[in-house]
Amino acid sequence: MTWFDIHQKDLLISVPGDSFSILAVCTGNVCRSPAVERLLSSKLGPTVTVSSAGTHALVGHPISAPMAALLAGYGIDERPFEARRVSEQMLKKADLILALNRAQRGLVVDLWPAAVRHTFTLREFARLLHRVDASVLPTSSPAVRFRAAIPLVAAERGRERASPDDDDVVDPFRLSKDVYTESFGQITAAVDVIISHLS
Repeated sequence: MTWFDIHQKDLLISVPGDSFSILAVCTGNVCRSPAVERLLSSKLGPTVTVSSAGTHALVGHPISAPMAALLAGYGIDERPFEARRVSEQMLKKADLILALNRAQRGLVVDLWPAAVRHTFTLREFARLLHRVDASVLPTSSPAVRFRAAIPLVAAERGRERASPDDDDVVDPFRLSKDVYTESFGQITAAVDVIISHLS
């Protein structure tokens, strides 16, 4: 019997406590990862904390104006934001790391190899979450549901081939409004899947 043959219920883990932390990671921490942070934070409630950082962050910079405008149009209130560089300490504190493309996922794992089991790209996590039987997840808080979902999602890796086009969110930094719109659409589609399954 292989790992993938194990029934999803057998992969559920019981973890005490009712808190969960998510770290979104992109390049500059001014476009994609702040959008993920703000969108997830607005939906998940007090048991889940969401933050973001960049592999090559524009430290201290605010969210880029086009992305801030898209967030405002989505009903997300504008609040102060300062970009920061990802660190090993941040990775160690995160229960789930959502990179915005495969290269950033690789950089995260290079920085802290133990993160491999709970690091995905945003779109990869949403895509694999679709394959998880939601009925086996606890009917509890989002924190508990996220914690239970991670091993189930990880078990789905490798069951089908995926291309970078399936898993990466396009980087719109300093590009046209259309590219920002495309990027934001990819982010919101993935976030909507995560919220619908785990909130």
